[in-house]
Amino acid sequence: MISKRTFLAAVILFSAAAVFAPPVQAADQVVRIGWLRGPNDITLVKSRGTLEKALSAKGIKVEWAGPFPAAAPAFEALNAGSIDITAGSSTSAIAALSARIPLVIFAYQKMASGSEGIVATKGSGIATIRDLAGKKVAVNRGGTGEYLLMRGLETNGIDPASVERVYLSPSDSGPSFSQGHVDAWATWDPFLTIAEKAYDGTVIADGAAIRSDNAVVLVASREFAKDKADQLQLVFDVIKAENAWAVANKPEAGAIWAKEMNVPAELGAKIGENNAVPTTAVSQSAVKQINAVAEWYAKSGIIPEMPDIAAGVVELK
Repeated sequence: MISKRTFLAAVILFSAAAVFAPPVQAADQVVRIGWLRGPNDITLVKSRGTLEKALSAKGIKVEWAGPFPAAAPAFEALNAGSIDITAGSSTSAIAALSARIPLVIFAYQKMASGSEGIVATKGSGIATIRDLAGKKVAVNRGGTGEYLLMRGLETNGIDPASVERVYLSPSDSGPSFSQGHVDAWATWDPFLTIAEKAYDGTVIADGAAIRSDNAVVLVASREFAKDKADQLQLVFDVIKAENAWAVANKPEAGAIWAKEMNVPAELGAKIGENNAVPTTAVSQSAVKQINAVAEWYAKSGIIPEMPDIAAGVVELK
């Protein structure tokens, strides 16, 4: 039998513990962000710790998930309700919207021409896009790689049926390219720089030659954007400030990205030059560009139906 004195002591101890225990963060005061090993603004703010500092001042906690190998699995995590915000290409976002994943695009960054392209293996005999006929090209299904290849073929009047698309994830494409299992690889940074510098590849066409309208976009779940618009704006404010720093300090930003991606430090300067470009809110001109790519995607049969791009965008300040 417990004594009255012991019981009262236990109550006092429990009460004190409750008073002095660290508070549990409310669910509505936590922002969950999925990050990719890529040269984007989210990776930058994660590495520099600026988002946690800014949001903690508002009583908001940041939780990181990842790294995700590409946008598609990050979007799946968003669809499953595991994360609130992530990054990807506009092409991957188009594919996700077509698949009815409830996301909204809230930031837009036009890709620099040097940050994406088609690279050929040494000894493949491929010098131009026209030489891809009869060859195998590694691409990620429905994403930037497939877009770059198909767009490049169309631009040069090459029948897509004459080129074999080998669907691989970015992590699998590198070994396949370096071992000669494919003749070329349609990809983006850091993979493009790695293929060129580490695998002795030759870039046969960059984004400008392909006439790419691709972009890096930041997305949020539709529910988060609706219910926590103020938190989304806070996140975007920090991202804009960090992006401005990166544009003004390309070598330093490139060094951070190289470290986060576990790629050789000597690649940092080029990665910074290619990817430290301005990020903005989604303007009407950006919506038109995304919509044009989506229409091309639907016409080319890469996606089954045309998504409503305007409904998949949220305008922030």
